[in-house]
Amino acid sequence: MDGKPFQYVAGSVHYFRMPNEYWRDRLRKVKAAGLNAVSTYVEWSQHEQVPGEYNFEGDLDIKRFIEIAQEEGLYVILRPGPYICAERDMGGLPYWLMTKYPNIKLRVKDADYERHVEKWMDLLLEKLSHLLYGRGGPIILVQVENEYGSYSCDYNHTIWLRDLFKKHVKDDAVLFTTDGASYDLLKCGKIPDVYATVDFGPKSNVTKMFEEQRRFEPKGPLVNSEYYPGWLTHWGDSSLARRHTKDVIKTLKEMLDMKANINFYMFYGGSNFGFTAGANKFAKTYEADITSYDYDAPISEAGDLTSKYKAVKEVLQQYFASQSTINVGTAQKGNYGELTLQRVGTIFSPKLRQKLGKFHKHEQPLSFEALDQNFGYVLYETTASFNHTHSKAEDTLEIKKLSDLAHVYVDGKFVGNMSREHHTNKLKIKANGEKLSVMVENLGRINFGSAINDKKGILSPVLWKNEKLSDWNMTGFELKDLTAVEECFETREEICENHEGFVFYVKKFKLLPSNGTEEHYMLDSFLDVSHLTKGLIFINGFNLGRYWSWRGPQYSLYVPGVYLKAAPQDNVIIVLEENIKSDTISIKFTTTPIFS
Repeated sequence: MDGKPFQYVAGSVHYFRMPNEYWRDRLRKVKAAGLNAVSTYVEWSQHEQVPGEYNFEGDLDIKRFIEIAQEEGLYVILRPGPYICAERDMGGLPYWLMTKYPNIKLRVKDADYERHVEKWMDLLLEKLSHLLYGRGGPIILVQVENEYGSYSCDYNHTIWLRDLFKKHVKDDAVLFTTDGASYDLLKCGKIPDVYATVDFGPKSNVTKMFEEQRRFEPKGPLVNSEYYPGWLTHWGDSSLARRHTKDVIKTLKEMLDMKANINFYMFYGGSNFGFTAGANKFAKTYEADITSYDYDAPISEAGDLTSKYKAVKEVLQQYFASQSTINVGTAQKGNYGELTLQRVGTIFSPKLRQKLGKFHKHEQPLSFEALDQNFGYVLYETTASFNHTHSKAEDTLEIKKLSDLAHVYVDGKFVGNMSREHHTNKLKIKANGEKLSVMVENLGRINFGSAINDKKGILSPVLWKNEKLSDWNMTGFELKDLTAVEECFETREEICENHEGFVFYVKKFKLLPSNGTEEHYMLDSFLDVSHLTKGLIFINGFNLGRYWSWRGPQYSLYVPGVYLKAAPQDNVIIVLEENIKSDTISIKFTTTPIFS
């Protein structure tokens, strides 16, 4: 760099996976470990949630994140996509592309897709252009697309992307691509005049991996753009995915001995707050990503320094003369005790449905995307004749195409689930009644591979006794604002309903200030949800994300202290529990995360 030998060891830290108040702390810990760069994706879907409306404030202030990295002495590797994977919903692409253009082809030379990509990239790259290295900023590398060889081989599209990026970046940073270290992946991911790099994890044959890179880049630096010190986890996995530290260190040393450039993916993982988690499809099986993105990274989800962090730091001190003198440590956690929450009512109650829902009618059920709904739930309702007394073997409800999980009710009584993951698209119903209600949840759009055009909801006709049901009422619940639930709790209004499932529980409580915490924030904590079943938790209006204790392996939710309020202010916790029927539930804070 600037005519001198240069080698980087970077760590991936995503600004959108933590409160912005924690950016400096996490970046300082990256620097203190001996790394000299940070890598981040840019998540298009978060910045442009509504077409043409852009958000770069608060937790989405990517410009400020990069500036803090520079202040902390770190170079920046920018990975703006437009597709990022990252175990995020739809790989970071906005869902509304499928709303506006139902037959759109993503990540290829599709006119509608490229038009929106160009508009977004023109805005983003121009906004960050002054932060490029050649203009005095910290951004030394800019990635074009992301692991494209795992998706397609549309060179016309990738060359178009290259030219779009080049228009803004010019020669002020190096453009690069990242692909798995195999010929087949690299031949489709490589773009002319863009530097090709590879990714691989511990226990790989390092020499062989870089030989694959050399087939496409005979000269230039060896680069592992995603070195995996941990891995992702899905709901239903037996345990949190982990990588042994000794294996991580062994392969790290082998790469450093070859003078390779390395980016740890992830060095700090963070959280998939709200409904932002994605999913994967393996063969014919759909698997949703958990809320935590701890990733078994060197820095934990809550910002703690792990034994893996210390081991990496020791190795980097051996290989590089300059040693960090930055003093960092693990923050104290808050144990705020146990809370008893009161039942307010179900989401099906007329009052809450009216306040929280958006209403639609159609002859046939419509997808989330057709309803212009990003995430959450859609309730599909119609009438049919259910008579258990005269039921027959063929009295079956069938939804051939369902994404992703359905709770089925007859006259408000729960009769069973249907699941995309478990390929259960038929349900024998033994009940009496006339009203069919099917609550469908979006568990996360697929984030990797050829199935990212992942529409949600009921995607086919609904059959009862082999007859197509029609005249559907649909209610969409994105749950962006739960003020109505809090108001019902405040007025102690008794909500009478004859419907099971999806119960809101509420508690208002005060917390004593955490003495000595930086900028007077409350201490971070975790909520133990191991005795609940499945649902969502909101703290002071912020959606912490999904819990699913019936599946595991995650049994707690991370609570950043910045989302808590110190007395005399009140805190409000709202739980949407999908299965429990009791008048109260208890939930307790804990100082450590709970995984199986």
